[in-house]
Amino acid sequence: MTEWAGRTAVEIAAAVREKRVTPREVVAAHLARIERLDGRIGAFRVVRATAALAEADEVAARADLAELPLAGVPVAVKDNLAVRGESTRVGSAATPDAPAGEDHVTVARLRAAGAVVVGLTNVPELCVFGTTEGVHGVSRNPWDTSRTAGGSSGGSAAAVAAGTVPLALGNDGMGSLRIPAANCGLVTVKPGRGVVPAGIGEGDWFGMSENGPLATTVADARLMLSVLADAVTDADAVTGAGAGIAEPGRREPRRIAVSVRSPLPGVSVSGPYVRAAREAAGALTGAGHRVRRADPPYPLSLGLTSLAHWTAGTAVDAQGLDSRLLARRTRVHAAVGRRFLAGVRGGTAREELRRRLEPFFAEYDVLLTPALARRSPKAGPWHERGWLSNLLMNTNYSPLTPPWNLTGWPAAVVPFGTLPSGAPTAVQLVGRPGTEGELLSLAEQLEGLRPWRRTAPLT
Repeated sequence: MTEWAGRTAVEIAAAVREKRVTPREVVAAHLARIERLDGRIGAFRVVRATAALAEADEVAARADLAELPLAGVPVAVKDNLAVRGESTRVGSAATPDAPAGEDHVTVARLRAAGAVVVGLTNVPELCVFGTTEGVHGVSRNPWDTSRTAGGSSGGSAAAVAAGTVPLALGNDGMGSLRIPAANCGLVTVKPGRGVVPAGIGEGDWFGMSENGPLATTVADARLMLSVLADAVTDADAVTGAGAGIAEPGRREPRRIAVSVRSPLPGVSVSGPYVRAAREAAGALTGAGHRVRRADPPYPLSLGLTSLAHWTAGTAVDAQGLDSRLLARRTRVHAAVGRRFLAGVRGGTAREELRRRLEPFFAEYDVLLTPALARRSPKAGPWHERGWLSNLLMNTNYSPLTPPWNLTGWPAAVVPFGTLPSGAPTAVQLVGRPGTEGELLSLAEQLEGLRPWRRTAPLT
């Protein structure tokens, strides 16, 4: 039975549909792996062992089992999205412990497709920072448990990288899918605005936050994104049929700009991540794409625009919570954000950024960058440290993700290369609105040219 833990979602769903394995057997195998490994990783806040087995039996009894794209696939859900019957704590002691009355729409779509929710994953308080720790635990990178898994979807990424689930649901407001995916050697896509329902916190961080998949293969990421976007309703997604994201993108040569420059002055990109981007560019050149070194025209004001929107989003999410129960870094972040609220709500900075970048994306189809500027920080009680130390840590290790939340354009992360420690490095692919399928197609080519080990070597 344990052989099913560590399989891809595509493999599991096919086996369940063909009745080579039952959903209960699959879920039980993953629950056993969670019990064995999660004490070292800290991915989960809640493991729904009894409820998940009952849900697995319900999937097995469904009349449409043979048509379910995620038949019997165990999934984990980030703890800022409602799961019926479970509390949504968002990494905080200040949030209510009352159970949710219904699923978030993305969770409902996963369950309708045959997935089984095995647990809710850890996040930093109010999903603010690029590390995951707090009152509910510390999430560590399964490839190097001395390091953070990243954030804010750190628990979701750690769960997938440890092989305790094949898929996890997360979201991304300033890099919160892409940062932990890059740390943990996973594939993810932050979709463009409107592709997947958002409904995250109190206003989606002014429309910057998007829900998306964390997976170990491009095929799994495509499958999950198709379900989340309601692009397919049956098992055709597995074979690439259906519409939109479910279809492999165009394979003709694309115009690709490669940039290893940080968008923020004074923040440099370290050697391993520069090398990953350059080697990925070389691989895509060899595959026939037209690749050229070119830097987007990032404005000097980008850092301030990012800070204003990042903190203002937290100010909105913190309204109505008892500030005495919030960590100091969260209180300060929200207080800074309150000063920016009026300017963010009535400002034009994001529209001006889009207009500035549109000519670049008229000349190039895709932008290729390093995913991070350097490896993730040491795991530990970052929530007990000051706001400035957290701000500097986040800025210095992840300057390359926020621009694409501000524009609302799609961006994917793909494992590529390794750090000296053996942990993964990664690259980011960015495209115009509506190009999620094309980004996945390029990711699939990189996967074929430089396959990666899917899960961390845990025993």
